[in-house]
Amino acid sequence: MTEKTTVRLELLAESLTTEPAKRALAQAADVLRAGGTVAFPTETVYGLGANALDSQAVAGIFAAKQRPAWDPLIVHISSFAMLDRVTASVSARERRLIAAFWPGPLTLLLPKAPAVPDTITAGRALVGVRVPAHPVARALIAAADVPVAAPSANRFGHTSPTTAQHVLDDLDGRIDLVVDGGPAWRGIESTVIEVGPERVLLYRHGAIPLEEIAAIAGPVVVYQRPGNGGASPESLPSPGVGIRHYAPRATVVPVEVGMELGRRERWLSALARHSDGASPIAVLLPTGWPLPEGFPGQVYEWGNWENDRELAQRLFSGLRALDNPGVDRIVCPLPAGTGLGAALRDRLLKAAREK
Repeated sequence: MTEKTTVRLELLAESLTTEPAKRALAQAADVLRAGGTVAFPTETVYGLGANALDSQAVAGIFAAKQRPAWDPLIVHISSFAMLDRVTASVSARERRLIAAFWPGPLTLLLPKAPAVPDTITAGRALVGVRVPAHPVARALIAAADVPVAAPSANRFGHTSPTTAQHVLDDLDGRIDLVVDGGPAWRGIESTVIEVGPERVLLYRHGAIPLEEIAAIAGPVVVYQRPGNGGASPESLPSPGVGIRHYAPRATVVPVEVGMELGRRERWLSALARHSDGASPIAVLLPTGWPLPEGFPGQVYEWGNWENDRELAQRLFSGLRALDNPGVDRIVCPLPAGTGLGAALRDRLLKAAREK
């Protein structure tokens, strides 16, 4: 694609009422209305936005990210009042979830309105919709007065961006503008669900744990992708169900460490196996965890192992920080598969799949 000059604007949540912020919002909103691409902060990760009702603008997202057409997008709206522009109907159970979790990191798959281009849904009848919790994201969408399609603002399949610099590392010269709102607060993408008459189908573990959704809407079933021998699908049923995603250049090596009893021994044993001197190694290291004596690799201080929110917020930044030419493998422990830990496991296991 033709190289662009990507404009970077600072726009922090705490300064939205200032005159410079109003000018920046107006500039970014003008780009969206004109059919351009704008990366912006959400509470989860940075998104790459375009007018969701303009098929040519949406095509700009796919081109910039090098994203295949079979992978659908999520549409972001600024308020409940914008819902009827993107969806044909909302059920009572879906409204209960909206009341509980919007604004916030929950994406609902809803019957799409006729105005939503098929390119957003990969030809499917349902469109993913959410209201982001980040004030900058909502202010930008409201100023543009259009629903905004926005996958993560990175090259397709690469580690998700949680800062404006991460966006530029992947997309500088490929998009029109990036709004720098500081680091993303959550660091893990939204949870994606479809609400059926008898159960909720969870397509992607995310920043709202399965258990919290079940408490509001009843039983939740986790989507299992059918095997297709590695062939590209005609379309995915939801954003976030690709086999390999969130991946750095280096090979990710997840380690099952289990419960507290024996964890230290399992962890040190795994590091010893992978510190063979044959190739450079790096480690996502929880606070206070041991390293073998004379450990030769790079280390990123991941955070408190007992604090899933801290681990989530720092996960993608850690993978990006360690992903440099001096590193061949990134070793990291796998959190337990409950609560937010399920989303962390999902990201690490998908990042670890064979290239």
